[in-house]
Amino acid sequence: MPGRTLPTISLAEVKSHNSKKSCFVTLGRNVYDVTDFVDSHPGGSDLVLEYGGKDVTDILKDESSHPHSEAAYEVLDDSLVGFLPSDYLNGKSAPVPDGMTAEEWAESGYVHPATGMSCEEDLSKETDFNTDYKTHKFLDLSRPLFMQIWKGGFTKKFYLEQVHRPRHYKGGESAPLFGNFLEPLSKTPWWLIPVFWGPPVAYGLYLAREGFASSLEEAAFWGLGLSLWSLIEYILHRFLFHLDYYLPDNRVGITAHFLLHGIHHYLPMDKYRLVMPPTMFFVLAAPFWKLAHSIFYWDWSVATAVFCGGITGYIGYDLTHYFLHHQNLPLWYKELKKYHLQHHFLDYENGFGVTSRFWDTIFGTELVDPAKTK
Repeated sequence: MPGRTLPTISLAEVKSHNSKKSCFVTLGRNVYDVTDFVDSHPGGSDLVLEYGGKDVTDILKDESSHPHSEAAYEVLDDSLVGFLPSDYLNGKSAPVPDGMTAEEWAESGYVHPATGMSCEEDLSKETDFNTDYKTHKFLDLSRPLFMQIWKGGFTKKFYLEQVHRPRHYKGGESAPLFGNFLEPLSKTPWWLIPVFWGPPVAYGLYLAREGFASSLEEAAFWGLGLSLWSLIEYILHRFLFHLDYYLPDNRVGITAHFLLHGIHHYLPMDKYRLVMPPTMFFVLAAPFWKLAHSIFYWDWSVATAVFCGGITGYIGYDLTHYFLHHQNLPLWYKELKKYHLQHHFLDYENGFGVTSRFWDTIFGTELVDPAKTK
């Protein structure tokens, strides 16, 4: 189709489109959305649905079936929405062969069925709005997303499948979320995090200083809070941000999930919706202030120093998260970047550590490079 690039669609996804609501068929590697043609098919809708999610090459050529004219092929041409992976016709199996590198896997043309991507570079490939909406029937990136989520009537299963299939807005800009005066409040530049949280942390440590015999003692409790953050980071990411399958299957739960973390998985390279808005983290930080002062109830200064250490850890986490998505980093960080981006394009159900994979290793959620799987 001139003027636009059609996406690669996995065979698993094609097979899932096999109903009147959404019906795909394939002809070779070509994928067609024939949903609008189901009811008008001369042979009846049942015949089309019988081949929903399947290849129609044989039936089109079958003389015992009703003849298919050139008009039938023209209908298909108008319904082309994408292509199967390049390895489909070569008889390759989807899993990565033993000994294949991640780069070789990406070059093979295999596309992960859950995310529709094969490598981290795919995260930055611009999404064609019209094709994406026509193919997936999820969100139209050209219109504000909030009301589409709220009024979409999506089931939890469908929502989770789609929101974890990354898209990329044109020109690296931000997709419209509210489309009104609230829009600027939904965007947070990375530098706002240290600017907003740095002064309160410094002031908290200044006030806590009076309760310690020395600066070294205060630094020790600050360091304790800093080290505890890595565990808190893991817990929040795994059990709050990825609450996923425990969500209530209604628009309130789905919309809350989308605003909290779903939009980041849907548009992972949106640099203005990557770090957490200060107002949102303030809500999350308040319980930890109470928790710190409940655990270290005997000494306000100790509790405050530990809390300030935790907030310092959070600042480092949000900045690290931003740089993993948008900056070239030293060698150690390159490995961390590769690990985190695989969480987006490969396996969102594992790899919850952002600043470190330590707790993933401890709790058995470490994300394994596909090239190393057996």
